[in-house]
Amino acid sequence: MPFLALIDDTAAPIAESSSGVLLDLALIMCVAAVTTLLFQRLRQPVVLGYLLAGFLLGPHLFANLIEEHGTLEFLSQLGVILLMYSLGLEFRLRKLRSLGPSAAFVSVLEVGVMLWLGFSIAHVLGWSAREALFAGGILAISSTTLIRKVFNEREVERATRELVTGVLVYEDLIAILLLAGLTAVATGERLELVSVGQSAGRLLLFVALVLAVGKVFVPRLVRATVALGRRETLLITALGVCFAGSIVALRAGYSVALGAFLAGSLVAESGHGERIDKLVEPVRDMFAALFFVSVGMLIDPVPLRDHWRTVLLLALLVVGGKVLGVSLGAFLSGKAPRSALRSGLCMAQVGEFSFIIAGLGVSSGATRPEFYPLAVGVSLLTAFVSPILIANAERISNLAAGALPGRLATFARLYSGWLHSIRSQSSRSTRWGVVRSTVLVVMLDAVVLSTLVITGALAHQQMATLLKDKVAIAPILAQSVVILVVVLLCVLPLLGLVRGSRRLGVALAALAMPVGGRDHGFMARRALTAGLQVAVLLVVALPALLVTEPFLPGFTALGLLSVLVVMSISMIWRSTGELQGQVRAGAHVIAEALGHLGRRETIPVDDVACLLPSQGANVRVPIPLDHPAGGSTLAELGLSSQRRLTVLAITRGKRRFVLPGGNARIFGGDEVDLAGSPTALGEVLHGLDLWAEAAHSAITEE
Repeated sequence: MPFLALIDDTAAPIAESSSGVLLDLALIMCVAAVTTLLFQRLRQPVVLGYLLAGFLLGPHLFANLIEEHGTLEFLSQLGVILLMYSLGLEFRLRKLRSLGPSAAFVSVLEVGVMLWLGFSIAHVLGWSAREALFAGGILAISSTTLIRKVFNEREVERATRELVTGVLVYEDLIAILLLAGLTAVATGERLELVSVGQSAGRLLLFVALVLAVGKVFVPRLVRATVALGRRETLLITALGVCFAGSIVALRAGYSVALGAFLAGSLVAESGHGERIDKLVEPVRDMFAALFFVSVGMLIDPVPLRDHWRTVLLLALLVVGGKVLGVSLGAFLSGKAPRSALRSGLCMAQVGEFSFIIAGLGVSSGATRPEFYPLAVGVSLLTAFVSPILIANAERISNLAAGALPGRLATFARLYSGWLHSIRSQSSRSTRWGVVRSTVLVVMLDAVVLSTLVITGALAHQQMATLLKDKVAIAPILAQSVVILVVVLLCVLPLLGLVRGSRRLGVALAALAMPVGGRDHGFMARRALTAGLQVAVLLVVALPALLVTEPFLPGFTALGLLSVLVVMSISMIWRSTGELQGQVRAGAHVIAEALGHLGRRETIPVDDVACLLPSQGANVRVPIPLDHPAGGSTLAELGLSSQRRLTVLAITRGKRRFVLPGGNARIFGGDEVDLAGSPTALGEVLHGLDLWAEAAHSAITEE
């Protein structure tokens, strides 16, 4: 009897505690089910429903509704681990290679823009350098969960979907590295170059060791488990690898999210990542729901009310910065302007990584406590706005394409076609062989420039004191001399960056339009060189600015970036002035020739190639009087800024509108002259049901 009494005395508190946990879980799941059902009916992401459920159950609304907060926090950490594990299961080096450099270029440019904007606005708000780094991290990464949900619910153009998906893969990789780096920053005592460099070195060593050792054992273990043919055994093995990776990272002083991601990437190397992801999905969804509910429970209306201007400002930065960064990167990598802008509109939000980064900052003491509700508020605003932007992306891109100035619209129409010519006329290995040495020199110049700037910022006081003692001059004069010397030293690598980026542009432009004989493509080659030079400068200068930003005084980086942007716009603007005149002259010639053609005659390509380089075929399309396209603008019909397609002229009676803008309208009885690749012409004409009319006109093959 005493033994039974002991059992009863021990079991009573355990049973009571278990009952409390079960009651909390039941309450959370029931409320989350109702809120997610509501948000599904409203056609909003279910993540918002989880956040609302957390807010309704949280201590800021009902103080004692949920009692076992410690247990809920532990379960929500499992949700983070499984979310990162699923991302790792989708990550393979082979997949990165298949996505190509375009998605990598866009993600680096966009994340760089957002990190810099976050850091700069934190300076404006008077936050510390460490808080500024976390602010940049909160704003940098788009929500993979939200975008995938919206893409599943809405019809999105295939090219846009593919580009956004590729950028998200690279973003997830950057986010993991960013999370690991911020973990090192949060635990460090001081934000200095040496300590940050040492932390980065240790991180790289840890990742390399885990991947090297894990690649020997994990893929073999997974393949052997798959060979058994038991689903439950495979699931348990996969989860075991996931949690083992998390605990290894935790013991090494890094985030459990990093360990889970690395574990997922190692499992993916077995070739069964997709199968395991489907097995893990139900478990992941349950714990991820608990994670988002726990995030919602931390929403405190008081900081949001007190700092609503800051939340609104950060949300506007996310929308504007991501649309700009993704659109600019996509355009410079060769996407048509409308497609590039649609991609940017799809990524104008932040999500789960913002919560994780904000939670890391608050829990480590690196940031102030209101960072968490600020991150949640920004995520909520952008999550509501994002589906609206995606739904209206076509309309917004058409309006933007129609509003482009004439010479920029001409450049935009031609630029993507030129890059397509580079890709079609040479292999990736050939292009790399042409630019490899110049790329290495440009990267070296960027590293030298960043090192000089950081060294000068950290040591200029000591060097000024040493100079004052040695030469016996005034302190202000000594400091001015040191700053002048540092600036002069920085001029050489800066000029090297500019010249190297131009050499890259010239080399790549020559692949699209080789020089030979009468150089009729000079103007076009110069414009293409300017565009490529801008792309290289941006993708090199942004990381350099991000590295040096914490060490520069005031808004120096803002001034440098402003100078870079003005210089880039100026280069493109100057190069497109004469190009527009050349293209307009070519359009006049072709439109006149098309007007005098017989039904079976064609225009010799050699006669017009010098006027419209890389434009391919030419066709005149009569618009029937009762055609549905009558009264529509070129942008609405998808004819404005279309890749590899140019509207040369619209002929209306005796009037001719050469190179019309996107807001120009066509009417029944008009004749539209088009130039482009046969594939692009065929797709557009079939889509507008004008192929029969165009078939009577002459198309010249490329």
